[in-house]
Amino acid sequence: MEEEKVCAVQKMQDYIHENIMAPITLSALARYCGYSPFHSIRVFKELMGRTPFEYIRMIRLAKAALRLRDGNVRVLDTALDFMFDSHEGFTRAFSKEFGITPSHYRRRPSPIRLFMPSSVLSYYNYLQRGETTMEKEHDAVTVFVQVIERPERKLILKRGKSAQDYFEFCEEVGCDVWGILCSVKEALYEPIGAWLPDRLIPAGTSRYVQGVEVPNDYSGIVPEGFEIIGLGPCSMMVFQGPAYDDDDASFCDAISFVQESIEKYKPSTYGYAWADEESPRFQLEPQGWRGYIEARPVKRLV
Repeated sequence: MEEEKVCAVQKMQDYIHENIMAPITLSALARYCGYSPFHSIRVFKELMGRTPFEYIRMIRLAKAALRLRDGNVRVLDTALDFMFDSHEGFTRAFSKEFGITPSHYRRRPSPIRLFMPSSVLSYYNYLQRGETTMEKEHDAVTVFVQVIERPERKLILKRGKSAQDYFEFCEEVGCDVWGILCSVKEALYEPIGAWLPDRLIPAGTSRYVQGVEVPNDYSGIVPEGFEIIGLGPCSMMVFQGPAYDDDDASFCDAISFVQESIEKYKPSTYGYAWADEESPRFQLEPQGWRGYIEARPVKRLV
């Protein structure tokens, strides 16, 4: 991917997300990224796999679904808020995208495949990470550490075949698993990428998975191709790095820095030991404003 194209598409993504609940025209997108309307469509589709207006529609439908799931709102009001011209047009688009009408989904929310767009610039920087060097003065950077308690619970998860990390998982399984996980109304916490302990890895499946934790008495729908497993109560040592800029190569540096800090960390200093077989080690979705967050299971030393 050429850097100029990536920057243009990122500008269009930024404009779309900032104006998702307002009319968006091709001419406005073109002006914002500095390309002609025709070239804007061509470059966007080349890098994102869909036209800008397909991308806009999928984002609006995903946001509308979350509003219907979580709020006591009318279908018509939701349709109009997300720039659909009518109840009927919104229902057709929603049903085509999710296989369920918005009225039925509002009454009985079930896991659906939400569109979760990723930043083209972040992905481009990941591909270029081998050409960059870490320029941070690590001695001046602080990683916040705390211990949290997880109750007995269940994990709805999607397995790969041999994936050891996020990018290998996406290559094996695809990048749309996250959208389904985000749609689970009963979730205890936000979705996670997780490294399973040996005892939870059946033969021929991956160590790295994606999932969402739900209450131990969860009896709702498990999406097709997913499974649900039980997890016992555990302590997790959480490592949170400093905030970073989502728009530059510091994304990869932020992850590497926290993971290197975990490997060097001595939990015994604070009365703990690693307990990697007791629960999955997990990461949260990287978001620059809060820093990269990863957690590893621990147990108290006797």
